[in-house]
Amino acid sequence: MTPGPTQVRENVRLARAIETTNPDLDLQFYDFYRDTCDRIGQLLKTKNHVRILSGEGILGLEAACASLTEPGDRVLVIDNGIFGEGFADFVKIYGGQVVFFKGDRRRQIDVDELEKFVESQGNFKYATVVHCDTPSGVLNDISRICPMLKSKGIMTVVDSVSAIGGEELKVDEWSIDIALGGSQKCLSAPPGLTFLSISHDAYNAMENRKTPIASFYCNLLLWKDYYEKKWFPYTPPASDIIGLRQAVDNVLEDGDILSRHKRIAEALRKAVREAGLSLYIKDGFSNTVTAIEVPEGIDESALRKDMLERFNVMIAGSFGYLAGKVLRIGHMGENARVDYVSYTLFALQKSLESFGFKCRCDMAKTFMDLIDRNQRLDK
Repeated sequence: MTPGPTQVRENVRLARAIETTNPDLDLQFYDFYRDTCDRIGQLLKTKNHVRILSGEGILGLEAACASLTEPGDRVLVIDNGIFGEGFADFVKIYGGQVVFFKGDRRRQIDVDELEKFVESQGNFKYATVVHCDTPSGVLNDISRICPMLKSKGIMTVVDSVSAIGGEELKVDEWSIDIALGGSQKCLSAPPGLTFLSISHDAYNAMENRKTPIASFYCNLLLWKDYYEKKWFPYTPPASDIIGLRQAVDNVLEDGDILSRHKRIAEALRKAVREAGLSLYIKDGFSNTVTAIEVPEGIDESALRKDMLERFNVMIAGSFGYLAGKVLRIGHMGENARVDYVSYTLFALQKSLESFGFKCRCDMAKTFMDLIDRNQRLDK
């Protein structure tokens, strides 16, 4: 029950076992790849080009920055979390000038304050923002952030790796130039693939650079006309892509997926609070991951080890400035199941009690009562 990689459904595992040919030479695979990209586009609600790259989600983040950044470009890095700040590393690697907008790391970005900052700072070539910053579970309102930036002539790069499939995303309506996703989060495929949508404005910026893109593997332009040329820049991992296709189909066929994530997340947060635990985030809660503050005097790694050994439940700690301070439950994709979350809360409570923390309620029962109540209200 970690915030990715998540559980993988059997039909995805079976799809990955299908016999394949040479994807570089098999013309049918070019059609399959294109159709898979189109289906991801449906998920992202975009008509923009979608491309699947061979590498974990971080590859997509670096590829976007590598392809857009030229030496000296001013890039706005919107930072209210570990991955938000981390975009700066990619910008700097390719010679960009980073300008940070620092937000409260326990709250979603204040869009009005961001707009004032942008107006005071002058032009930026593009801005980076994280939809859901997984280490803390903060969710940013990209439905407001991206259109505001676009109205000021600033392209947007959005890391939606841990949100796509669990949170609403409307790439075209929200004027997102590059939206980035990964296989191992809400889509519940194994790790190893990143996918991204690329707008006309983003392509135009890449094609009109004064300097070459300083990478081959991260060069998004190489993928633009792959279908017409019947040429992949490098051999794609066919079995991984076949598995991803099945995972995407699972999501597209699940008409309840966003509302289920929302119901489960809200019930989990309320049960945790009623038990006397504190949530790390104070405003801007993700429906895919929840970070719980570790009670004073408890070693989070020892607690997680106890949950794993006694109850066979794996949850996550965090890293960076949050190391040792929070416990994270991933309720995304195939993990967003009522029975999984209920048992996780049961195991968490038993382990907490063995470490001396007394919960004020039965978390699993409170969670189930809230789920049942919400289901009755929905009818």
